[in-house]
Amino acid sequence: MDITFEEVGHLGYMGHNGGFQFRQVSDLEYEYRATIQDFHLNNNGITHGGFIMTLMDSGLGTSVYRSLGGDKKIATISLDVKFVAPSHKGDILVGSARIIKKTRSMVFVRGELQVEDHVIATGDGIWKILTP
Repeated sequence: MDITFEEVGHLGYMGHNGGFQFRQVSDLEYEYRATIQDFHLNNNGITHGGFIMTLMDSGLGTSVYRSLGGDKKIATISLDVKFVAPSHKGDILVGSARIIKKTRSMVFVRGELQVEDHVIATGDGIWKILTP
């Protein structure tokens, strides 16, 4: 299995946010990453929580999409994010995603974002499969 990162988030909404890179680690595990830039920071000089949630939504969602073979339409129906620690300009946020369960109509996924070995955020989400 190819474990090099590929650019996937350079178009659409994530493209406006600086994009991100993605790779599959195993059948149920995926990784994604993005480098924090000036425009990701809030007034306190740390990464804006909205960007962290956007990155997790995109990373976990891409994991779900890929786990379904890359040919199904999906939509986030729930995303619960816990903010654990701050990140700063220049940090490389590395996200992990693990598919927990798939049903005929939904996929459950768990993930976390880290900078080096420090957890920045954790999250759990549910994606609805819109096409059979």
